Amino acid sequence: MIDRAGLAEFLRRRRESLQPEDVGMPRGQRRRTGGLRREEVAVLCHISTDYYARIERQRGPHPSEQMIASLAQGLHLSLDERDHLFRLAGHTPPTRGSTSQHISPGLLRILDRITDTPAEVVTELGDTLRQTPLGTALTGDTTRHTGPARSRGYRWFTDLDERRLYFPEDHAFLSRMYASGLRQVATMRGPESRAARYVELLLEQSEEFRALWADHEIGVRPESVKRFNHPEVGALELHCQRLNDPQQSHSLLVYTAVPGSESHEKLQVLAILGAQSLGSTHPAAAGASTDG
Repeated sequence: MIDRAGLAEFLRRRRESLQPEDVGMPRGQRRRTGGLRREEVAVLCHISTDYYARIERQRGPHPSEQMIASLAQGLHLSLDERDHLFRLAGHTPPTRGSTSQHISPGLLRILDRITDTPAEVVTELGDTLRQTPLGTALTGDTTRHTGPARSRGYRWFTDLDERRLYFPEDHAFLSRMYASGLRQVATMRGPESRAARYVELLLEQSEEFRALWADHEIGVRPESVKRFNHPEVGALELHCQRLNDPQQSHSLLVYTAVPGSESHEKLQVLAILGAQSLGSTHPAAAGASTDG
């Protein structure tokens, strides 16, 4: 059963404890609010200001599990705080660990401060949970996928558009890498896992995957320098740095170019063009995948 008073108070306390800079938002001038404004929380959680205000005022419909998950992520809640929020709303908290979609506040704080280079938070199966604007400009909006297609490894073998962002001479290595990585996760998580289900689907749908799976190759690691063939700026060579969150099995991937290089100049062009306009032109037209 929902505890409307407890839910409203908890949300209000959490909102008032956060400052705009804590969540990657500009502070602006003449600010009098002691924490985040309701409209700022609404933006972070991808809901209307009116809907959020009604929750804080103990009115409105019973928030769904999806809505509570959005509130928990937008307010940068810890796992314990997230679980508490779910219980206040009368829902069972989601499972923790490798299947969780909730990004830790620590990773979010780092991601929010990355403004000048592509970066993303991904799961062990390559689901993109969050991107920086320049990350979206580089690869397209890879958070939009649903079902098995959320996994970039799954998309690699089932959607040819996924490969257009990479040079053809790199495709064979990337195929080996994705097959090897999926084998490792499926073995680690067991036969009832989502990874194991993806293996079954790919064995049915992809001849290339079946051949690679039969090789039993393991340990094919991603290259530290990744090559992209971007539809707007052309060839890019970017170094990929990884920060792992072992509790959630998530990784923060940050793509940087050597200062003064041609790729560095092209990233600056991407920043000017803007993630929004580029996101509307690809991946459908030009592919949308990065490898972790």
